Amino acid sequence: MAAISLYEVSPRDGLQNEAGVVSTEAKAQLIAQLVGAGVTDIEVTSFVRPGWIPQLSDAVELVRVLPRVDGVRYWGLVPNQVGLERALEGGIRHVATFLSASETHNKKNVNRTVRESLAGIEEVIAVARDEGVSVRGYISTVFGCPYEGRVPFEQTLRIVERCLAAGAGTIALGDTTGMGDPRLVREVLTRLFAAGVSPDQVALHLHDTRGTALANALAGWEMGVRQFDGSVGGMGGCPYAPGASGNAASEDLVHTFHAMGVDTGVDLDRLAAAGCFAESLVGHELPGRYHLYWKGARSRSASARTA
Repeated sequence: MAAISLYEVSPRDGLQNEAGVVSTEAKAQLIAQLVGAGVTDIEVTSFVRPGWIPQLSDAVELVRVLPRVDGVRYWGLVPNQVGLERALEGGIRHVATFLSASETHNKKNVNRTVRESLAGIEEVIAVARDEGVSVRGYISTVFGCPYEGRVPFEQTLRIVERCLAAGAGTIALGDTTGMGDPRLVREVLTRLFAAGVSPDQVALHLHDTRGTALANALAGWEMGVRQFDGSVGGMGGCPYAPGASGNAASEDLVHTFHAMGVDTGVDLDRLAAAGCFAESLVGHELPGRYHLYWKGARSRSASARTA
């Protein structure tokens, strides 16, 4: 078993911030490349109201054409009971819920208070668990809110404890606009673990807005976290958080952990190739650092062969 787990979000979190709608077939091809690279947890879409995020309006159609591969788990984001019902009808067996630790961001994102969102999420988790579906809970703006600034730890802890009590298996702590730093990551995790939450129940979902995603991931690794969210090429962002640039680049995470001798179970070259394919789909350069290096090395190698 790999020493860490990469949870790939590019088909959902990456593409949702892109203006140009990518075809269902192309999304399926990207997901197939990620599977071929050895990624076993992939968040493929979101079952939000189709008109809400047009990029993800083909959720049911996409899930139906995905190859079933032993050991690979396809995840769908669900906003509420209606979204869960669509996910179940589409054959999804792994779902993610979401809300923000910040009241203002939560209202901007889903037009509900945190209290209202929590109540709805607990109902979603209960139904999902009754159906034998595994649940992951996202908490956005844990390390800072673009509207409120520093978010009190107590707000995060309350949400974590209620989601775990409801039956969520993993809680993904989100640095939605890249406001976190290694010291703050260590502080939040130290207090969370002291409150009785296990490192095995925690994932980190980091954005690289200020160039700190990789450093924050390593701080989390040192604290015992072993699941990290990534998006090939660093694609993505949050349409409801001003200034939120791309996610932590999957290739950067995998390359760094490999350099440290940490197994990820992922083929880095094939992952980088998937990043290049994703770049061709969105029609612009993606910011991931290893992604740019890999493209340059491949280009230099091709030039040398033709010289």
